[in-house]
Amino acid sequence: MRDIIKQFGSSRNLPELENADILFLCVIASTGTSHIPAITGAGVTPELTDYTPAADVELVVHGEPRCLKEIPRTIIDGVVAPTPAVITKASLELANIPFLVADAGAAIKPDIPFMSINSEPGGNIETGKAVSNVEEIFNRGEILGETISRITDHLFIGESTPAGTTTALGVLTAMGYDGNYKVSGSMPNNPHELKQNIVASGLKASGFKVGELKSKPFKAVEIVGDPMIPAVAGIVAGCTIPVTLAGGTQMTAVCAIIKEVLPKFDWCNLSIATTRFVAEDETSDINYISRQIADTPIFAVDPQFEKSQSDGLKNYLKGSVKEGVGAGGAMMASILKGVSVDDIRMKTEQFCWELF
Repeated sequence: MRDIIKQFGSSRNLPELENADILFLCVIASTGTSHIPAITGAGVTPELTDYTPAADVELVVHGEPRCLKEIPRTIIDGVVAPTPAVITKASLELANIPFLVADAGAAIKPDIPFMSINSEPGGNIETGKAVSNVEEIFNRGEILGETISRITDHLFIGESTPAGTTTALGVLTAMGYDGNYKVSGSMPNNPHELKQNIVASGLKASGFKVGELKSKPFKAVEIVGDPMIPAVAGIVAGCTIPVTLAGGTQMTAVCAIIKEVLPKFDWCNLSIATTRFVAEDETSDINYISRQIADTPIFAVDPQFEKSQSDGLKNYLKGSVKEGVGAGGAMMASILKGVSVDDIRMKTEQFCWELF
């Protein structure tokens, strides 16, 4: 197991999931930030990033996107890699884990039943006006967390938010955490300077300095964040059950919000699960960011795509995509439920052949 699921940060044990009821929730959102050229690979064009969150969850539920004619994918210099939604779908189906979706502000609404936390997408953080109703989003998320706690034993929360690492950097920077050259990205060449310049523009436009919003997390999200961050933070705040944040460096921004809003929060009930492509990414450092915030264990799953017969999945090994739609957490939950990583990989390959 240790060669498949590696642990960073806290020495706390892997969650006991074999006999636990698990619910997987994916929170989707969009922002104007994803329209900035070269900021994200989560869409064939900047404009199509508006469709990615809806298409991702449609794929998990229907087996195909409904709002787009083809599967979302990342294309960098001719290299094609499929959305991590195929990994999430394979993992959840094999382990028979239920999947729900919450809209935190998706520009395109998915053709599936979903819960609404917030309907309006976030803005472009360069303007310093990113999210207008942060506290309301947090509070509505908290209600959802309270409800979910009554129907399952353990909640996994994934997300699909194009340009989410840039908005996460914005929140971390505004709150005084060092995220420069540390947040991950969906492209092999992580555009750190571009991300930092965008965040600097947003802070300048809003009249705030780096670290000035340490004790004002909602304000940090308002000027340089995205709607997913307070939604997920609120859900965690409302939960009375263990929660695993299934995602990459975006989830450290969620933790930063929780730390300031809930000073007495019980961190023993929270962990982060991601892929090894994020945890071992030489262009970022999720562990460094997390250590600044709280003693949160980070579990990283290796899907062993070097054994894959799919060229698209092998492109993950070259730095494309890395994480999204809760792929790392979905794999971890499935493996701890007794599913083999080989079965997950082969099921994922099957979906890739069918979709492409």
